[in-house]
Amino acid sequence: MAVDKKMKVLIVDDYRTMLRILRNLLRQLDFRNVEEATDGTEALQKLREGGYGLIISDWNMEPMTGIQLLRHVRGDEKMKRIPFIMVTAESKPENVVAAKQAGVSNYIVKPFNAETLRGKMASVLGEF
Repeated sequence: MAVDKKMKVLIVDDYRTMLRILRNLLRQLDFRNVEEATDGTEALQKLREGGYGLIISDWNMEPMTGIQLLRHVRGDEKMKRIPFIMVTAESKPENVVAAKQAGVSNYIVKPFNAETLRGKMASVLGEF
């Protein structure tokens, strides 16, 4: 089944520059229906409105971290099946394990480019 590039993607990061970078990388991959949240609380509000096909979230945010957001998403019957890609500057094995245990779909370590993002997205959505 082909990936619908018109699906709604939610990007979550408390650093505006990273939101802009993610939006630009997604645009390079022809994903245009991208919404932003600057923290986990705002992300949850948007997610409860529904319609998202993918979440890409930073790990290190305040006041709600990416891992806390992931746990909320996986604990909610309406959201738990949404693919969730965690972005982090740290590749510590214990972080990867914690994210996997919380139900992350995939994991990206900064810095990364459009091809890396494409590969991670393809692994959770299917080839596009």
